[in-house]
Amino acid sequence: MMPSAGTPDFFANTPVTQLKGVGAAQAEKLARLGIVTLQDVLFHLPFRYQDRTRLVPIGATRDGSEVLIQGRVLMADVVIRKRRSLICRIEDGTGQIHLRFFHFSTSQKNHFQPGAIVRCYGEVRLTGLGKEMAHPEYRIMESAEAPVEAALTAVYPATEGIQQPTLRKLSDQVLKLLGKSQKVAELLPAEVMHASRWPSLTEALAYVHRPPADAPVQALLDGSHRAQQRLSLEELTAHHLSLLKLRQRVKAQTAVALATASDLEQRMLQGLPFEPTGAQQRVHQEICEDLQQGHPMLRLVQGDVGAGKTLVAARAALLAIDAGYQVAMMAPTEILAEQHFHAFIEWFEPLGLRVAWLSGKLKGRKRNEQLALIESGTAHMVVGTHALFQEEVRYRNLALVIIDEQHRFGVHQRLALKQKGLSSGVVPHQLIMTATPIPRTLAMSAYADLDTSIIDELPPGRTPVKTVVVESSRRPEVVDRVRHACREGRQVYWVCTLIEESEVLQCQAAEETAEQLKLFLPDVAIGLVHGRLKPAEKADIMDRFKQGQLQVLVATTVIEVGVNVPNASVMIIENPERLGLAQLHQLRGRVGRGCTESFCLLMYQKPLSKLGRERLDIMRQTNDGFVIAEKDLHLRGPGEVLGTRQTGEMSFRIADLLRDEGLLEDSKQLAHVLLEKDPQRGERLIHRWLGNAAQYGEV
Repeated sequence: MMPSAGTPDFFANTPVTQLKGVGAAQAEKLARLGIVTLQDVLFHLPFRYQDRTRLVPIGATRDGSEVLIQGRVLMADVVIRKRRSLICRIEDGTGQIHLRFFHFSTSQKNHFQPGAIVRCYGEVRLTGLGKEMAHPEYRIMESAEAPVEAALTAVYPATEGIQQPTLRKLSDQVLKLLGKSQKVAELLPAEVMHASRWPSLTEALAYVHRPPADAPVQALLDGSHRAQQRLSLEELTAHHLSLLKLRQRVKAQTAVALATASDLEQRMLQGLPFEPTGAQQRVHQEICEDLQQGHPMLRLVQGDVGAGKTLVAARAALLAIDAGYQVAMMAPTEILAEQHFHAFIEWFEPLGLRVAWLSGKLKGRKRNEQLALIESGTAHMVVGTHALFQEEVRYRNLALVIIDEQHRFGVHQRLALKQKGLSSGVVPHQLIMTATPIPRTLAMSAYADLDTSIIDELPPGRTPVKTVVVESSRRPEVVDRVRHACREGRQVYWVCTLIEESEVLQCQAAEETAEQLKLFLPDVAIGLVHGRLKPAEKADIMDRFKQGQLQVLVATTVIEVGVNVPNASVMIIENPERLGLAQLHQLRGRVGRGCTESFCLLMYQKPLSKLGRERLDIMRQTNDGFVIAEKDLHLRGPGEVLGTRQTGEMSFRIADLLRDEGLLEDSKQLAHVLLEKDPQRGERLIHRWLGNAAQYGEV
């Protein structure tokens, strides 16, 4: 039953299951988008808009334009060329256009009876057939005179199983309540809001979800409309407030103060066949200064793919071990964890140190042996996957936690590892590492709770990867290149991506590619790895590739954070225009790890948009992850660069750190006011915008 009208925080306290059409299964899918209450529906904000308020004559449509059109069906037929597709031709007296569907059912085909009136929205493309729309949203109309939409159509962040029409229906229901007797609780100080003449929160939300037909479309697309700015201010305030509270909590905790001179560290460095780079030395100094303090270190170390973050982590670990404490290092995949484990054995065992290993695969007697080593303190260093924080794992005196590729872990996992230290009476220091470069401007704002270090220098001996951009019609040449590389004894990654955010479809694409390559390259050992394989199967295939038993590895983007195979010197990425620059850079970093010249082939589909071309050119021009991150920031905006909205990763719903720079100072001041004068209201504000992600830094 819904709370009665007019109750404070009505929207915050009413579960989404109270809405029409939301049962348990739907609620579960919505929870993946962070939608649990009516408030979450209101604050699940559009990221762009479509203009469906006017019909555009087919003859007046232009290549690349997103438009609403209407016409009569002339024909509909299933065509089998490269892929099976349903093609429907419609006309409106000014011109004709083809509608193409790759995924369709028989009933869908039957919709398109000759003479039927169809209204559809989508992007117009010029192809060999003439004008075409691929997978448009469409409706069969009873009358050609049916009215168009009265407001701009919002496009929301979606997930598998929750499509745009569902999200629009839900927001329609909540907006009706908002317009009747309910208002959203105002949490920012009233005097500030009046002084700056900001619209009320209720007005701002109603406008942003359903802008009127005469709304300034460009201002909305830019995010500069006054209603959007009102919401951005509140979100930035919530964000700053969560960081202030986090800082308070961290500073209030006590941790072991560690000496920064270590005999063990010196001995390890003497045994290395190379000198640490200047950047590694600088970052090590920054870590040492943190470890001397009496409160826990919380430092993010960014370093490009192959910059030598593991060595920095090892030196920090030795400072804790030399003082008589244990260190745990957690990696997101078994393959990556194992890679770290072997590196630490190589460096630590000559020093007489014991390195323990824990993973999900480790069972029975071997597992019990490792658990005993950890509990007794015999194991100085423990490396593993999320198995490190399982209940039966007990540390004797954990003083430092190192987390690799931190964005791949959920909040609770990282919190659990911290608790392991607390149980032995010590708050552990934390060193968080990522190979995903974050532009400095963003790191300062979005990760202000973490002290940030950057390793901006590659070790000598790394060969830059040569990047080539080729059209997919040259696929036979690419296959020939793969054949040639395999004959020379080199190994190849072939990465498949798909525009649909569907793991099932991605896997299908990878399976098809692997089958094709086996036909074209019968003498080449080809492996296939994707997200739907069991972890043990995945690890086995990757291991065979690492051992050189497989020459070509066909994969989905699961290898983005993965194994170090120095012999792999060629990477092919299909449909690179569908990935972010940072992700492309991560993938490319899988090759170029040996001394052989390495290549990355970006095989795109025509037609390529101006932005798509610009992004691929950047990949061709530079191997510097930070340059790429900065370019990505300007091309796609901070929300995209920072946030894939993964659990525990900070991302913005509407604020944009570049665009809203002018709001940053005000939001910081508002955050301080709320912290000092009304912390309870501040908590409600944090919960509204960040939900459980507010704890993300507490790790």
